[in-house]
Amino acid sequence: MRPNRTLGDAAGAALGTARAEGIHHEAFTYFGDVGFLGATRDFVLAGLAADEDVLVVVPEPGTSLLRSALGRAVKRVAFVDMAEVGKNPACIIPVWQEFVERGAERGRSVRGIGEPVWPGRVAPELGECVLHEALLNEAFAGPPSWRLRCLYEAGVLEPAVADGVWRTHPVVVDGGLAQSSTRFRTSGHGTSGHGTSGHGTSGPAAVWSGEPWPDPFAAPLPDLGPPRAELAFGPRDLGLIRAAAAAAARAEGLNSDRVGDVELAVHEVATNSVRHGGGQGIVRFWSDGGLICEVSDAGLVADRLVGRRRPELDLGGGRGLWLVNQLCDLVQLRSAETGTTVRMFVRG
Repeated sequence: MRPNRTLGDAAGAALGTARAEGIHHEAFTYFGDVGFLGATRDFVLAGLAADEDVLVVVPEPGTSLLRSALGRAVKRVAFVDMAEVGKNPACIIPVWQEFVERGAERGRSVRGIGEPVWPGRVAPELGECVLHEALLNEAFAGPPSWRLRCLYEAGVLEPAVADGVWRTHPVVVDGGLAQSSTRFRTSGHGTSGHGTSGHGTSGPAAVWSGEPWPDPFAAPLPDLGPPRAELAFGPRDLGLIRAAAAAAARAEGLNSDRVGDVELAVHEVATNSVRHGGGQGIVRFWSDGGLICEVSDAGLVADRLVGRRRPELDLGGGRGLWLVNQLCDLVQLRSAETGTTVRMFVRG
């Protein structure tokens, strides 16, 4: 280990060539409420007609619009509020994981609709949505085969997000036309297995294939300027780091529950650095309408999906970063040959 012929039919035809097994992953750009229903209603009804299980994970007002449009068929469709489960985009894959696995256990074919981006998402969240879409292709690279349509409201997309749509989906329905994306890029290896849980070298680092485009998992995080506090730590300093995290949270005015969340999240990440990242690291704190905590070390994360899949019931790894994703409002994990950084956002 290194320190360690309807629109839906057209889309379906194009999608069929994307991948024989695993996720059939497409994006659908739309305009307004009418466009939203055009992207969703027929797709859902086609799934029901094929006797598939259907899960819709979108924010309001989309959920209410689609429920009304489906009529009595709505009773056969499951809905989850994306604004709740996807506030931290790292928590979206587990929703699809559970849905796909439940379908496989019952011998059912499944399809889903997701909308990870909505008005009001801030820049760090938007960057995580692009990474989430890229990692979906890795999380579901193998059987069973299933369909996922990702919605994007074209009129409100930031340029980087719009570019990411074409980079992370093999098929994009744009302007009513389903197109195979020539800009679609995937990592050089699949990671649908469980691999290592933290930093490590038991698997190769991903090689981003195709034309130059930074692997979003390895791209450096934006510079936040001088931190409010910065501490280096080693194996004997975890208690000190935990106390520093709690003090930073209290200074930010967070309530006692959120102080506990910060303390535990920073402790979990720092412990990973000690165990898998060369035995040491640096923790930094910023104030930005909430508290931002960052832990960096010299390790390399081998499992790009760590913290994004439900941990196994046994004592296997991955529980620490899974817990961090549940505790924080947003988590950004980046890892490359230069090291690993975990940035955590906690709001009041």
